[in-house]
Amino acid sequence: MSPESGGRPALPTWAETLRQKYLAGEASVFVLYRNVFDRYQVGERYYTLLPFLSEVLLKDNKQRIFELSIDRGVRVIQGGGSDEKAELYRHLEGKGLAGIFESLERQMREQRSSALLIPYAGTIFPAAELHFLSLEERGAFTALHRWSLDEEFADRDNVVILVNESLADLSPALLTHPRVLAIEVPMPDRAGRQAAIRHYAPAMKAAEAEQLADQTAGLRLLQLASIVASEAPQGMSHAQRRTLITGLLQGSPQAAERAEKLAAITAGMTPAEIRQLVDPTRALPDGGDPASEMMSVVRQRKRELIEKECAGLIEFIEPRHGLDSVGGNAHIKGELLDIARLIVSGERARAPMGLLAVGPMGAGKTFVIKAFLKEAGLSGIALKNFRSKWVGSTEANLERVLATVKAMGPIALVIDEGDRSFGRQGDDSDGGTSSRVIARLKEFMSDPENRGQVLFILMTNRPDKLDTDIKRPGRLDRKIPFFYAESAGERAAVVSAVFQRYRVPVALSEDGLLAACEPLEGYSNADLEAVALLAAEFAERALRTDEAPGGVDPQARETPSPVVSPEILARAIEDFMPPQETTMVRYMEMLAVAETSRRSLLPQRFRSLSARAVQEQLAELRRQIHS
Repeated sequence: MSPESGGRPALPTWAETLRQKYLAGEASVFVLYRNVFDRYQVGERYYTLLPFLSEVLLKDNKQRIFELSIDRGVRVIQGGGSDEKAELYRHLEGKGLAGIFESLERQMREQRSSALLIPYAGTIFPAAELHFLSLEERGAFTALHRWSLDEEFADRDNVVILVNESLADLSPALLTHPRVLAIEVPMPDRAGRQAAIRHYAPAMKAAEAEQLADQTAGLRLLQLASIVASEAPQGMSHAQRRTLITGLLQGSPQAAERAEKLAAITAGMTPAEIRQLVDPTRALPDGGDPASEMMSVVRQRKRELIEKECAGLIEFIEPRHGLDSVGGNAHIKGELLDIARLIVSGERARAPMGLLAVGPMGAGKTFVIKAFLKEAGLSGIALKNFRSKWVGSTEANLERVLATVKAMGPIALVIDEGDRSFGRQGDDSDGGTSSRVIARLKEFMSDPENRGQVLFILMTNRPDKLDTDIKRPGRLDRKIPFFYAESAGERAAVVSAVFQRYRVPVALSEDGLLAACEPLEGYSNADLEAVALLAAEFAERALRTDEAPGGVDPQARETPSPVVSPEILARAIEDFMPPQETTMVRYMEMLAVAETSRRSLLPQRFRSLSARAVQEQLAELRRQIHS
């Protein structure tokens, strides 16, 4: 880490930051965290982290480099002959962790210019209050804390580098010390991914490499290499994969070209996995372009890799319908289309930081938001239950999810039933975990770097249970209220959209459908969908019970499709029993009125209500619910 570069290739940004901070004397103890299990480019070579630190960053300016880990104890990576190494091990024998730190301190004080690397640092300096640590762990913490303050230790050109994926796994007392500096190792950016693709797949066309760099946001270079490596060190070669895929696609359109492209992005896969992935009957997307098929497969592999890495903490959202499949809700669709245009056009400065979708259950929040994601061309991730009973695991899980989401931008992070995940906590029964989680989410949501890159979407029918500060502008800028269909025309639009979405044939005029929906006031969008599907079921039953005409073989007849007639729809409406929780629905409607960010998004009957009138109605409904 000397000032002279000696004409060597440029270091990754995070490594250069560490070098500059060390040379400036800001710290002699560093913590590297986040993307620490990856590969890092220096010139034409790629290194994993510990070889990068010992062979690139420290090799030319440190006389000795030690490595300390729980599984292997102390290793001398550089400097010292075999006799000195043996003497070090004899000195440590039987002395445990305390003896290790005592010996290392003696070695580093006796000779200038030493480095100590501590991978998996959370196993030596765990995240726990000091009084919960063992005596050995307290001794290790105290030694490192003392080294960070010792001017003589720093003056002798010594440096300590701790490595741990999550800061939440490390002792908080260590991280808050001003002379211990944490440096994030970020996920690879687009330029880094494109360089890696050129390195691991040199035969790939430049245009395809650029597309692939766009599609693989959120992946580590290690994962990217497992997808595109031309010749994997083990397993099938590129030529073997191409031969296998050519055989699978035999007789399909453009089989040879498709096989070449699919072979380029199936490195690391077994023959069984490739057979499962390659579908010769699948129609090519985008007018028969094999490159589009290749990108589709890459997106699929990316989803699998990220979901596996996040261990079930997230789930990709794959909406099938756009906003044109949403019946009614014209004002909401208009608002969401405007937001979609901002995101698609790349106008990050005007894009909202987050959306809050509020309204009673069954109003269509989830379906409309998913349709919005498809309309905006946004990838969506649903945040699943990341809470854990183990100390520190919840915070570590959240950090992993947020880091993944940020690296994948532009993306939407969707949380349904947000009041359950991030509602107010009335006590400290979980040791403060919930308050720390909410505080971290607030920090992430209000980070200006996320504007236009990460859209936070929270859905709830009980916004009164959410932490107040999480709902403010700058975190959830747009609050979009959802209500049940207000008129017969809106209800008819919802029913018609359901029939179209499920491809149900109908023999209903527009006026007939309007008349049928007239008495359905108070039905939720979910109720209307249930009525439409019940009508489709009745139509199918009627078709099955019809007798074949005399003299005609039923097997010889052409099978007709079940058609929903006015009579069948009327029968379904008469048979269906909607939920009867009217007071709770009215309460949730008033909560949506109270939360909305714009009056123009409200139904006409609510627009003239003053804030005081809304609160009075809420109070009365609350009294009725709890009486």
